[in-house]
Amino acid sequence: MLRVIQAIGLTSNPRKELPPAVDDVSFEARAGHVTAVLGVPGAGKTTALKLMLELQQGRGITYFRGRPLHRIAHPSREVGVLLGEVPGHPARTVRGQLRMLCAATGVPVGRADEVLDVVGLVSLRDERLGTLSRGMDRRLGLACALLSDPHTLVLDAPAEGLSAGEGRWMHGMLRAHAAQGGTVLFTTDDPKEAARTSDRVVTLEEGRLVADQEVAEFARTRLRPRVAVRSPHAVRLSALLAKEARTAQRSIEVVREDGNRLLVYGSTCADVGETAFRHGVLVHQLADETGDMGPAASPSAEGDAHAAEGPRPAETLASTTLPPLPPPIAVRQAPSPLRPLRYELRRAAGVGTGYLTAAAVLVTSALLSVLLARIGHTPQPRLLAAWPREFPLPPAALGAGLLGAIAFGDEFRHPALAADRGTVPRRMGLLAAKLLVASATALTLAFLTVGCDLEMLYLVYGRELTDVPADWLALSASWIGLVVGCAWAGVLAAGTFRSTTAGLAAVVAVPVLVVPLVQKTLEGPSVRTAAGFPLRLRELVLMQWPFGGERYLAAVVRVIAQPVGGALMLSLTALLCAYLLTTLRSRVR
Repeated sequence: MLRVIQAIGLTSNPRKELPPAVDDVSFEARAGHVTAVLGVPGAGKTTALKLMLELQQGRGITYFRGRPLHRIAHPSREVGVLLGEVPGHPARTVRGQLRMLCAATGVPVGRADEVLDVVGLVSLRDERLGTLSRGMDRRLGLACALLSDPHTLVLDAPAEGLSAGEGRWMHGMLRAHAAQGGTVLFTTDDPKEAARTSDRVVTLEEGRLVADQEVAEFARTRLRPRVAVRSPHAVRLSALLAKEARTAQRSIEVVREDGNRLLVYGSTCADVGETAFRHGVLVHQLADETGDMGPAASPSAEGDAHAAEGPRPAETLASTTLPPLPPPIAVRQAPSPLRPLRYELRRAAGVGTGYLTAAAVLVTSALLSVLLARIGHTPQPRLLAAWPREFPLPPAALGAGLLGAIAFGDEFRHPALAADRGTVPRRMGLLAAKLLVASATALTLAFLTVGCDLEMLYLVYGRELTDVPADWLALSASWIGLVVGCAWAGVLAAGTFRSTTAGLAAVVAVPVLVVPLVQKTLEGPSVRTAAGFPLRLRELVLMQWPFGGERYLAAVVRVIAQPVGGALMLSLTALLCAYLLTTLRSRVR
């Protein structure tokens, strides 16, 4: 049998005074089989999966069909991942989430409708992610994992919090994937679930591997056998069994469930049946079962109606009618430079955050320009940009920076994206797509802001304040450079520090911290001074250019020579270098 997953020496980084969450764990998962990683909460199951998927730093290595994940060109096509809840934006629709992932992983967009049909979410495809129930969220998570037609499924507690029927459906899907030759690895803290639905059980305790067994051996050696009895005289039979056990000095445990059902631990069907026969107790059911792992097992698991029927062997589950899976992807899309752009456009347009931010910027800017005109003492260029001297940046620049900062986010939250190093988050094509979309958004916001400000000034004060400035070319270049630069700073900072807050902070830090620092450095005492540098720079580049090109160069030089423009370029250079450094480090690892 082909050994598809080989986890070798998985060890998480130490935690201060605590031992590592996972310590030297090694196991295998085979093709065509369902493997369960069992352990109580805190045993290290989730950490082990994150180490396998290279989502957490540590030691050890995991091979997927002979290759570690970072050596696979498109990991999402090899491994489908479900860790926790689907971490998409709450306002994004079910179908929009899947179509966005289609663009990210390079599969045809029609694949989204195929997996929606299989998991039963076609009628909810226009629902927002934030409104889904637990069961529907699990179905969507499985759809995301199956989207790229992967060979291996890695899922963290896929049936946790589901009803018995939903849990059976989920495990039926996993069994169907394994029946087609795929590999399935999932975690659970319920030993009966592991025994009922898997072919092999890997048991963890306090971060260490304590058992790696076939399911039959696991059920025989690690679960307590019991006898299930149904009788209309369950109370009387329970008392008789306890009395005979005391007389014979045997230790048994009788647990009465709801109704007329008894679970007898430490006895056999023959002994229970003989006791009932001798005392004339009518019995409707008498069967051997495999129970829980002992008194520490959770009462809720013991009371599960489906679990009360005993563990369902994997062979029995495989022999039942399995639910259908999405059809295999016949033709893979060839790598295309437009793929990251398609993903970024779907990501940005799939939620209303950008539209709400733009509306807030336009309203704030228009009201602020009217207020500044009423107060007076504000130059017309700043009036059109609604930029008081007391503010570090105008509303349009802050809005562009915010939209740039939230450009990175889905890639860091969604395991299917974070694991696919060939697509996100460190691919230069994706960064270029984000910068391009951020630039287009910033330019649109810049022109709309000036247009709205002009219209409001005209409506309130007439034509007095709506004349076009004589140096409109240089002012336009400055305005465009400021807004686009803020958007880029937000994108680069969010991508480098993996935080939207850090991205917005980097935008605000340019006029608040970097500009004063640069000015203080240039104006400080020194043997030589750089005074007059902007003028000399203009003289150097302002030669005769064809088609009047010197005018455009003059506008660019004027933008760079301004304190905010120079500081913004300095910040962008530093952020770009930091981003490239993190990219190189991730590729070296």
